[in-house]
This record gives sequence, C-alpha cells and structure tokens, in this order.
Amino acid sequence: MFIQAISETRLTADYGSSSWDDSDPSVFKLNIVSTLRGEYQITNGFGPDKAPQVLQDHWDSYITDEDFKFLSSNGINAVRIPVGWWIANDPTPPKPFVGGSSKVLDNAFDWAEKYGVKVIVDLHAAPGSQNGNEHSATRDGFQEWGDSNVADTVAVIDFLAARYANRPSLAAIELINEPLAPGVALDTLKSYYKAGYDAVRKYTSTAYVIMSNRLGPADHKELLSFASGLSRVVIDVHYYNLFSNNFNGLNVQQNIDYVNNQRASDLGAVTTSNGPLTFVGEWTCEWNVKDASKQDYQRFANAQLDVYGRATFGWAYWAHKCEANHWSLKWMIENGYIKLV
Repeated sequence: MFIQAISETRLTADYGSSSWDDSDPSVFKLNIVSTLRGEYQITNGFGPDKAPQVLQDHWDSYITDEDFKFLSSNGINAVRIPVGWWIANDPTPPKPFVGGSSKVLDNAFDWAEKYGVKVIVDLHAAPGSQNGNEHSATRDGFQEWGDSNVADTVAVIDFLAARYANRPSLAAIELINEPLAPGVALDTLKSYYKAGYDAVRKYTSTAYVIMSNRLGPADHKELLSFASGLSRVVIDVHYYNLFSNNFNGLNVQQNIDYVNNQRASDLGAVTTSNGPLTFVGEWTCEWNVKDASKQDYQRFANAQLDVYGRATFGWAYWAHKCEANHWSLKWMIENGYIKLV
C-alpha cells in the first residue's frame, strides 16, 4: 500500500504518518551514483505533453539539408545514423518515446541522395538495452538485452530493411551498436546476427550488413569465422583513446604511438583478404591530454586517419555535430584541425 501506480503516468508514495527515523521502513536513503541522459530520460522527463515538441524542435533544427551539403563538399561520402528500436512503432511508439523519428530518417535519405552521400542505418538502441548506457535508451542503467529480445530486435531490422532497401543511398544496415560482454553472450549475438542478416536479405542483396564487435572482455576476432560465411558483411570496431584507465597519464606522443602500433595491430588482426570487410565505426580526436596544442590535435587526427583509413569499409567519426569542440567533426573541419579534401 506504500507505493501505488495510480495511472500509466503517475506513481505515488503515500505512507501517512512517519517517525522519519533511520529504522523506519518508510524512510528511503537514495544515493544517486550517476545521471543518465539518453532519449528515454528526455522523453520520460519532459512527459507526454512537452516531450513531442522538444524532440520535434530538435529534429527540425539539429541536422538539416545544410549538414549534408557541408559533408559532401568536405569529402565525406557516407553518414552513420543511429536510431532506436521504437522507430519500428512510429508514429505511435511505446511510452515514453514519441513519434516522428521515421520521418526524420526519411528526410536524411532525401538529403543524402541530393548530395550523393550514402547512408548507414545503425540500430543504436535495442529493446532492453544491449549495454546499459544511455545511448542505448536504457531506463535505469541496466543491460537487459538477451535471448528474449532477439525476435523483437529482428522485427526492427525487418522494418528498416523493408522501408529503405530501395533507396539508392542505402549503403548498409548495422544490426546493433556496441553489445557489451559478458552480458551479451556470444552465442546469443551470433544467433541474432544470422536472423538479422536474413531479414535484410529478404529485401536487398546489395546493402551491406554490419555486425558490431562486443565491447568488454571479448576476443576482437570472435566474429571472423562466423561472418566469413555470409555475403557483403562488415565487422565494426570502435577505437577511442578514452574510457579506460590505460590512457590516463599518456602524453601526446604516447597516444599517437598507441594508434600507430596497438590500433594498427588490432585492425590488422580483423582485416583479412577473404573475410568480412572492416569498419572503424566510431573514433574521435578527443583524449585525456590536458592543454594540448592545435598542432598536437592535428597530429593525433592524422595518425588516426592514416591507420583507420586502412579499414576496408572505411571509418565514421563520432560525431558530425555535437558540442563545439574536438568531438565534432564539423567543428574540427571548420577550425582547420582536419582536412579531408
């Protein structure tokens, strides 16, 4: 009787009287250890009345025709676009998500075709969250994706392939982004990848199917033999000199050496003459070096461009546009840190 779900959108905690002592079971001690800032939190936080307008304003202004024109004129020939699983239920996705995302993706295809840019559709958020991070639309930081979610996730891929297979700008569909080991078991992932591959092939024999390596404690070559038996398949690897204690304290040259040596070796290990193509699907010029100069960033960028340019399917920078700093490829190009043409 303490916590009551009054309606779909209202939860109350009405205990009545309380002594407010620590021993009183009506008193909860809450320690917030992190703050999630994903689309689930945005839509859930703003609520059903305000969230649709907040998202629509963002979609209308954040990425436009001008962005595709900019990319094309600066030597970028493809974009990797992350989507959430609820796009398959558009325009009435499950709460708290709001409708409209499929129209935004339609617009992106129109602009891509206008400027000769290819599109990689990336399922970035799978039902249940494949890694527990906010960018996979986790509700509460838990990783829940597994065997019970495979059929629903394949249905999303089926929706995307059916909708976009005949668009001339479609280059590839990425079946899932950054599944995290050991929470995502390799056997489950392979089973899903085969079903997702078959779903894409129902509609197109030419679009590539991208399979992301697992993050965490996993062998980066674990998908090679599996993927080698399939046609027009790509292995996606993500390389950041961040998010690990290994990079704490490294200076400029040590970061560059890591790219030239370790990253080159890792990429070479998954790049084979008769296997799947390789794709460095995410990288950035941000790092843990303090007070680095513009020349330092340029050297770091050029080292990565050289090494990741050896990937047989290419690379994608995270991201085109975000805060006005080194995370933004647009900012890097406009300010002379990276030159691609």
